[in-house]
Amino acid sequence: MPLIKDGAFVHDAFVMVADDAALPDGAAIVSLARFQKERDTLLTRNAPLSVQLKSSENPQLLGEDVQRFSVIVLEFPVFRDGRAFSWARMLRERLHFTGEIRGTGHFLYDQINYMKRVGFDAWNVAEGFSLEQFQRALTEITNVYQPSADGKKTIRDLRAR
Repeated sequence: MPLIKDGAFVHDAFVMVADDAALPDGAAIVSLARFQKERDTLLTRNAPLSVQLKSSENPQLLGEDVQRFSVIVLEFPVFRDGRAFSWARMLRERLHFTGEIRGTGHFLYDQINYMKRVGFDAWNVAEGFSLEQFQRALTEITNVYQPSADGKKTIRDLRAR
């Protein structure tokens, strides 16, 4: 899947590794189950490590290891499962994760702006998805009702001025 980060298509240095597959020499993405099973071995590797969380897997399960990851990939199994929005905001605000939060799976074009607001900064997008579509998705909504991790002033804040 193509990867968008910082408003451009970028090379994805990370390889998603199945739970029963050998680890590559370089950057790897593993499941939470594999990380929990092979934690010590994975953390001693001399390569960037990422974990992919299913929508049912709370980032707090990573404990203090959360800061050891270069990337945390949050999965959208279907577009109407929004738990990854909550997980991204939790990672940024409560767990103070400063690395890359990547969205993957079945999210919709009109969810991209909200994903950015809660802390996502990279997206695995479908083949054929253009940078023009991505930029438009980020700018279509100019005023917001809900406070979020991005600190953007809400409509209520703007009216109170």
